[in-house]
Amino acid sequence: MENELNIEQKTYNRSTDTLVYALGGLGEVGKNMYCYEHQDEIIILDAGVRFPEESLLGVDYVIPDYSYLVRNQHKVKALIITHGHEDHIGGIPFLLKAVKVPRIYAPSFAAALINRKLEERRMRELPKIEIINENSKVETEHFRVGFYNTTHSIPDALGVLINTPNGRIVHTGDFKFDLTPVGANADYQKMAYIGQIGVTLLMSDSTNSSVSGFSISEKKVAQALLDIARKTQGRLIMATFASNVYRVRQIIEAAVDTGRKVCVFGRSMENVVVVGRKHGHIPYGDEHFIEPNMLNTIPANKVLILATGSQGEPLAALSRIANGTHRFIKIIPGDTVVFSSSPIPGNAQSVSGVVNRLTRSGANVLTNSLLNSLHTTGHASQEEQKLMLQLIKPKYFMPIHGEYKMLKVHAKTGMETGIPKENIFIMANGDAVVLRDEEVFMADTRIQSDDIYVDGNDTSGLSTSVIKDRTILADNGMVSVIVTIDSRYNKILVRPNIVSRGFVFLKESQTLLKEAEMVVYEALKKKMLQKTTFGELKNTIRASLEPFLYQKTSRNPLVIPVILNQKAAMAALQNKSK
Repeated sequence: MENELNIEQKTYNRSTDTLVYALGGLGEVGKNMYCYEHQDEIIILDAGVRFPEESLLGVDYVIPDYSYLVRNQHKVKALIITHGHEDHIGGIPFLLKAVKVPRIYAPSFAAALINRKLEERRMRELPKIEIINENSKVETEHFRVGFYNTTHSIPDALGVLINTPNGRIVHTGDFKFDLTPVGANADYQKMAYIGQIGVTLLMSDSTNSSVSGFSISEKKVAQALLDIARKTQGRLIMATFASNVYRVRQIIEAAVDTGRKVCVFGRSMENVVVVGRKHGHIPYGDEHFIEPNMLNTIPANKVLILATGSQGEPLAALSRIANGTHRFIKIIPGDTVVFSSSPIPGNAQSVSGVVNRLTRSGANVLTNSLLNSLHTTGHASQEEQKLMLQLIKPKYFMPIHGEYKMLKVHAKTGMETGIPKENIFIMANGDAVVLRDEEVFMADTRIQSDDIYVDGNDTSGLSTSVIKDRTILADNGMVSVIVTIDSRYNKILVRPNIVSRGFVFLKESQTLLKEAEMVVYEALKKKMLQKTTFGELKNTIRASLEPFLYQKTSRNPLVIPVILNQKAAMAALQNKSK
């Protein structure tokens, strides 16, 4: 992708320059993965996944293409993790299967989530995870890496300072500035000091670049949740992102303060609560929690149900409650359901469907709006992004972690704070910038950075063609052509039979299908006048049928030829091959 703010390119010198590129995280929200390369060393920052959009039928995750790292794995020295969200750690199991990573550095909470993830996948012989904090240092021959605390919606979130032979780089990770945070404060003094000593390139989170002002504080959300817990007479069901650990903690805190027992539903939520309690971020003992089978033994006004499904995910706990298919919970009139979240773009329809079904069942449903403060973001809004730019005072600026529009708006914010237009880089995955003697410019090289679709456990990229077939099936349906032949005499024994699914309504399309059978029959008869192969016969079926069906229906179904050979002919073929 051409960088429209700075089109100057220079030749990359492998022996002296430092190369910076992203395999994921640019032009998208998710699968964050940034690489810093100097001579024979590569340091990787984060290894996330992106969750698939609706058009990617049956895909579990989208991960970056690791092929460049596979080819250069002798250079890979370390994987450094900024925090424990899935879009930053979810790709680690897939990366470790493809690339030998000598060591992983991660903050305490993220390390616990990574270990749990790897144990679930029964992955053994893995690199050691070394715990890092704001005082840690990671050193290789060419890189010296330091850290500082940031505020985010999960504990132990770090910003990163990377000292290279050609200049200093600051990578913010995900951050916001919350002056009354639930967890630790951001390290303003350290950020200001880093800005004073001089930063060549700032790479900063762009997620909320279009949101004006400052984001509201988590403490304000905590107060709103506590007020609801006090006022609600019946059962209280609260849904939020499992990954938003501080919100989960606040919900449990509100339950404890109002004398309610907490029952947790949803595997990801259970994992986060277990890890959060173990590491002291959710400081409440077993006496405050109950098992699902005890729900009916406790008065309704003494229960708080904490559930996944705030985004309307079909298999999440809240969706199953709304559909009446949950094993332990059925909505009863008087229940209050709170969505302590906002719909991610693209999820609004799913969330609305769940809200309607819950309301129809008799629940009182509360969602985030201007009238309440049931949710706040974990990402910096415009004024917070300006504050980061003013603290770090970079010479060059590269917006990261966001869709194209987010990067573009963040670049404009950078210009407003005084960074020259020619010093700002809007990049795509695979584009590279070069640091040379504290100057930054676009490289004349590009790194392979395609999306890889994970279907089940397949990370080979072969699923891509499967997804195309699924799309054709969803849009146009399938037509199967069954042909019976006798290969000994090159003869068709029975006229072809066509079976259709999801293409046309069979009862009303008998004439069309009979015509299609004749088209295939004539083409095969012509083909079988000379010696042929099974592969050629299948190609003949497709070549004759596909144009005919498109001409008649303006649709391109998936055509599957099935050739049955007469039993005696098969026996003759087997004898011939012996």
